[in-house]
Amino acid sequence: MALDGITLHFITEELKEKILLSKVEKIYQPSKCELVFLMRTRAGAFRLYMSAQAISPRIQLTAFTPENPQKPPMLCMLFRKRLTGAVLEEIEQFSLDRVLRLKFNCTNEIGDRQTLFLYIEIMAQRSNIVLTDAEDIIIDAVKRVDETKSTYREILPGLKYLLPPSQGKLDITTSSEDELVEAVLSHGSKKLSAAVLNSVTGVSPIVARELAYRSCGDDIQTDLITPDGRQRLSECFSLVKNIIINGEALPCAVFDSDRKPVDFSFFDITQYGDALSKKQFDSFSELLDEFCFEKDRLLRIKNRAGDLLKLLSNTRERILRKINLQKAQLEKCADKEQLRICAELIGSNLYRLEKGAAFYDLENYYDGGKMLRISANPALTPVQNSQKYYKDYRKAVTAEKMLDDLIDSAEQELSYIDSVLDSLSRADTEAEISEIRQELIGAGYLRSRSKDKIKLPKTLPPYEFTTSDGFKVLVGRNNFQNDKLTFKTAKNYDMWLHTQSFAGSHTIIVSDNREITDTAIFEAARIAAGFSSASEAYKVPVDYTLVKNLKKPPNSRPGKVIYHVYNTIYVEPLKREREQK
Repeated sequence: MALDGITLHFITEELKEKILLSKVEKIYQPSKCELVFLMRTRAGAFRLYMSAQAISPRIQLTAFTPENPQKPPMLCMLFRKRLTGAVLEEIEQFSLDRVLRLKFNCTNEIGDRQTLFLYIEIMAQRSNIVLTDAEDIIIDAVKRVDETKSTYREILPGLKYLLPPSQGKLDITTSSEDELVEAVLSHGSKKLSAAVLNSVTGVSPIVARELAYRSCGDDIQTDLITPDGRQRLSECFSLVKNIIINGEALPCAVFDSDRKPVDFSFFDITQYGDALSKKQFDSFSELLDEFCFEKDRLLRIKNRAGDLLKLLSNTRERILRKINLQKAQLEKCADKEQLRICAELIGSNLYRLEKGAAFYDLENYYDGGKMLRISANPALTPVQNSQKYYKDYRKAVTAEKMLDDLIDSAEQELSYIDSVLDSLSRADTEAEISEIRQELIGAGYLRSRSKDKIKLPKTLPPYEFTTSDGFKVLVGRNNFQNDKLTFKTAKNYDMWLHTQSFAGSHTIIVSDNREITDTAIFEAARIAAGFSSASEAYKVPVDYTLVKNLKKPPNSRPGKVIYHVYNTIYVEPLKREREQK
C-alpha cells in the first residue's frame, strides 16, 4: 500500500473543499508520529489527521479520534502554542510530489499576525511533519533529522527547511502522452510497471501495474511491447491525465478473501479480476479510514504496550519450551512397565545367574515364555541389578505423576498468557492497557513500580451490544473484567458464552427475567467469536451455559472458570465495529 502523488492531489482537493479557511480549535498527538487538528468551520467541525508513520503516512479528514495520552507530549504543547486559533489559508501540493504545505495565519504571543507553514512529507520511512515560520526556518518536526541520518537535508530547529530532492520524473499533467511513453520505453528490458514507476511522478506500484495490465495484459518487459501495446499505454496515460484534470477520481480499494485490505487507488482496479473483491468509497478520507484504521490501532498498541507484548511473547515461548521438554521426559516414562518386568525376571532367576554377565537371556513369562535379553551391569550382582531395575521403575512412576501435574500446570499457564495476549491485541485505550498491566503485576509477571500507583486511567465498562430481539449482550475487555462480569454482574439465569479451545472474552446475555431466545444466543455467539483469538476464522465453536453452572476454581488465575453442563454452537465471527468518538 502506498499513498501516491495523484491520490494526494485528490485528497488536497477534498481538504480545500472542506476545511480551507477553517480555524484550528484543538491539537492532539495520539502517538509520536501522529497529529490530529480539530478544525472549526461554519459548516461544523472536522478532524484533520496527519501521520508520519512508516507503514501508513498520510493526511486526511477522519471520522475517528485515536485516544490521546494523559499527558500531552512536548511537541504537541509547542504546536498548540503556535497554531491554536490559526486560520488555514492555503493548501498546496508541489507538482504531484508527495509533499503538502499548509499555510496558517496565526497570532503570536504579543498579538501580531504571522504566517506559519506546516509541511507534510509522505515518503515511507522518511515521512515527516515539519513546522516552519514564514521564512521556512524550522520551528520543530515530528522527526528530527541530524547529519548522521542525512548529509543533504537536516531537519532541526533553527535550520532552513528544504524540500525533498526532485527525482527527475515526468509530470503526467504537463507532459504529452508521447513523452511519457518514450520515457518509459527508454528503460531497456525492465518490467513495464518498474519503468513507469521510474519515469512518471505521482504513481504508486498498484497504478503502475494497472497501466501495464491495461496496456499489455501482463507486466511484460518494455522491449517486448508491441506497437498496439505502445498505443494502449499512450491511451492509459491520457486516461489518467483526464482523471486528474477533470477531477473524476474513483476512490477504490481491493480486499482479499478474508476481507483484509490489500491496496487502493484513485481509479478502477482491474488487474486482479475476480481474485479480489473491490469496494468504492465516497471520498478518499473515508477510504483511508477503512484501509488504515486497524493497522494504526495495532501500531499504537505496540508503541504503548511494547514491553507487555515482549514480556508475554517471551513468557509464552519459555512455557512452550518447558512443555515440550517435559513431554519428552514423559515419553521416556512410558517404558516403566518394562523396567518392572526386567526386575521381576531377574529376581525369579537368581539361582542360575552369576555376577559379571553383560546381559541375561531369560524366559519372559509375561509374553508366553519368549526369550528376553536383559542388559546388566557386570560390576553388580544379579540381586543388585534387579534392585536397580526396581529403583528405575519407581523413579519412572513418580516422574510420570509429577510430569503429568507439571504439564497440566504449564498448559493452564499457557492458556492464561494466550488470554492476556488476546485481550492486549484488542486494547484500544490507555485504560485497557493499564488494567492488563495491573493484572500482570498481580499475577507476578511484572514488578510494581511507583508510577503504576500514582494515576491510573478510569476503568472502562464492558463492551455492550443489543441483539435484534432486544437482549443486552456484555463483553469483558480483559481477565479482571471477565471475572467481575461473570461472577458479580451476571445473574444465575443469564447466559454465559465463550469460544471453545480459543482465548477470548467472557460474553453475557442479560436475561432480564425473560427466556433467552435462540436468535439472541446465535448473535451473542458471533460476538463472542469476534472477541477471541479465532476472530479471523470461518467457523468457530462457542460454548454457552447458564451462569449458575459456572465455578471459579480456588486460587485460579483471572478469567479462569470451569463448567460441565453446556451446549456448543458453530458460528462465523462478527467483525468488530470501530468506535467513533
